[in-house]
Amino acid sequence: MRSIPLRAMTEENHSNAIERTLSILELITASQKGLTNADLSRRLNIPKSSASYILRVLEKRGYLAREESGRYRIGLKLVSLTSGALTHLDFREIAKPVMADFLKKSRLPEVHLAVLDNGRAVYVEKIEAENSFIKMDIWVGHRLPIHTTSIGKALVAYMPEDDILRILELRGMEKKTRRSITNPHKFLQELEKVRKYGYAIDDEENAENVRCVAAPIYDSNGKIIAALGTSTIINQLDKALLPKIIEMVKDSAEKVSKSLGYMG
Repeated sequence: MRSIPLRAMTEENHSNAIERTLSILELITASQKGLTNADLSRRLNIPKSSASYILRVLEKRGYLAREESGRYRIGLKLVSLTSGALTHLDFREIAKPVMADFLKKSRLPEVHLAVLDNGRAVYVEKIEAENSFIKMDIWVGHRLPIHTTSIGKALVAYMPEDDILRILELRGMEKKTRRSITNPHKFLQELEKVRKYGYAIDDEENAENVRCVAAPIYDSNGKIIAALGTSTIINQLDKALLPKIIEMVKDSAEKVSKSLGYMG
């Protein structure tokens, strides 16, 4: 019987441990309510003892925080690392006053920023109206598909067609609602409208009874680096109000772009 070198076994064990650790961090980061040891063990199909060991180490190092309920959330160390990375995204600080002004004038519940990362729209900034009774299920760090969200459409609209199709093949086109676009050809046609009119709409495509509008943000080289958008329930953003909000979103995205040196 052929023996396996001890070094090879050790390297494989280390690789598995790293994969599990990263998977745990990704799942907890994506969860608003936090996750328990049992939740993670079930979702990742790993022994509870393995998950427990990783969780204890991450908690000890400050990357995770454990609540009395047994749920784990991201810890201050992880938040600090994330914030440190995001400080390099200067457009966030430039965009904040523009976003606040949009929120004040639009009277909508929220406005947000997202960037494209590994084929997903990732939210990197969000401002909520203080007294709004409407709360949207979006948070900083949240990742959503490009094909069902206005902000995702705005982020990829000007990419080469082959690159867009590769993303759709990699990530799939899940049918989130009855109005979701699940055909690549139809999605490309939708992006033609984004390029023609300068904005994107998600009309109950990612969540029922929710309408969203977004527009791209350009850097000084004319490259789309982010998108600015807003979301609310259909009744609040009805067909009568929609044209006004579209222009406000486009104007806000343009202001941020110009502040970044975009001359287009």
